[in-house]
Order: sequence, then C-alpha cells, then structure tokens
Amino acid sequence: YLFDPLICVESLRCFFLKVPKDLTQPTYSGAVVSILCCVFMLFLFLSELTGFIATEIVNELYVDDPDKSSGGKIDVSLNISLPNLNCDLVGLDIQDEMGRHEVGHIDNSMKIPLNHGFGCRFEGEFTINKVPGNFHVSTHSATAQPQSPDMTHIIHKLAFGEKLQVQHVQGAFNALGGADRLGSNPLASHDYILKIVPTVYEDLSGKQRFSYQYTVANKEYVAYSHTGRIIPAIWYRYDLSPITVKYTERRQPLYRFITTICAIIGGTFTVAGIIDSCIFTASEAWKKIQIGKMS
Repeated sequence: YLFDPLICVESLRCFFLKVPKDLTQPTYSGAVVSILCCVFMLFLFLSELTGFIATEIVNELYVDDPDKSSGGKIDVSLNISLPNLNCDLVGLDIQDEMGRHEVGHIDNSMKIPLNHGFGCRFEGEFTINKVPGNFHVSTHSATAQPQSPDMTHIIHKLAFGEKLQVQHVQGAFNALGGADRLGSNPLASHDYILKIVPTVYEDLSGKQRFSYQYTVANKEYVAYSHTGRIIPAIWYRYDLSPITVKYTERRQPLYRFITTICAIIGGTFTVAGIIDSCIFTASEAWKKIQIGKMS
C-alpha cells in the first residue's frame, strides 16, 4: 500500500476534533462560575459528610413481647418523698392478677428520714409480673395505724425496665418524675393509672436494650375502711400495652455516600459548563453585534 499524506491528515481531523472556543479561552465569567461551582460542591460535600457521619433513629410498632428472656418480670424503680409521714409508717405493698399479694415489701428498698424524722423518702427497686396489678405506698404494713396519716408527696422517679437515655429518643420513660402533690388533701388517696408500653432500642452494633414507657392518668379521693377510718394510700395501678415501640439506630451506607458525592461532582460540573457556555455564546454574539454597528 502506498502512503498517502492527505488520507492521514483527514483521518487525524476526524479523531482530533476542534475543541470549542468556550473551553479554551479564559474569561472573567468562566472564573466566577468556576469559583461558585467549587464553593457549591464543597457545601454539598460537607452536608453529605455530616449526614453520613450522623446516625438516624427509625421507629416502628409491632405486637409482641420483646424481652422474652426476662421471665415475665419487669424491673421497677421508685423514688418518692412524703415530708409529713414518719418512716416507721411507710411501706410498699404489691399485688397482681396472678395472685401475688405482698404487704411491706422491704427487699432492695431504703427509707431516708426527712424534716428531722417527721417525713420520709422511700427509694426502692423491685419486680412486677407482666400482668395487670398494682403497687402502693401506704401505712398498711405499720404495726399501729396513725390517727391522721398525711399522704402529700413528691414523686422523684418512677421508671420501668432498663434505664434508656438516648439523645434523639424523647419518650415518657419517667412520666411521673417531678409530680408534686404537696398541696393536696392530706387525708386523700391518690390513684395513678398507668399504661405501660414495651420499648426496644437497637444500636448500630445490633445490641438491644429493653425499657418501658408509660402514660398516666390520676385521680384523688378520700377512702374509708370497713371500720369507718380514713386510711389513705398512693396507688399505682398498671396494665401492659400489647404494642411494642422499637427504635433502631441506623447510618447511611458507604456506597450510597460515594454515589451521592459522584453525582454532586458530575452534576455540578455539567450545569456549570452549560451556564458558562451560554454566557460565553451570549458575550460573543454581543461582540459581533457591536462590531457590526461600528462598521
């Protein structure tokens, strides 16, 4: 075959097309678009990076008993102050529909005298069965009943299950914490009706923690015994909800983060190129119009 230089030149022209002028000629508008493009990409990159590092909490509802390993028990933590009732008179009673009836529960409990011995702060940790029932603070376990027991009180804490403190989970885990009944009738009984909701929190490692939230309604009334005496008490009547709330901690997958970053870079450069090309074409057309007017 004979070497034909004309054929080679035409072939090179086909392979190496002429680069558009707007991509090779520097302009002030191109510089501004490039700077804005970099700033915009940096902003989007930092936003996506923050979202990738941070975790999100996804919640769901289902019907089941999440903590089957508990043996049908729920841990309870109670902290209450009765500033006008002596510690010798304060006791905790527990009863439920499984036949449990315990008067004067003392395991894992502590009584701290208040007001120079005239009052009492009761702190206790105990378990209840996963059936409807109640526990109450009263003078029922006292050897001698007082003439006028004063049941005004402040509830510092009432919590069920494992302590759960997560930044993005706002629940009613201690709904009665801070309840102040010091201004109520001293001889009145107090009924707190609780609806306990099982709650599960699963972190990134898959570890689960079991706790309980609860809603509360309360009423105050004066109760008389069969002898006609007033024997007030602080009742906590509870029932369990069949609905379980589950919070799952999640993080954006790495592949999605990389895909998003590539989309940001490619999309920004494409849009910036279109804008710069439009500005350059308009400026060139304007220059030709001006030259035509001058000639």
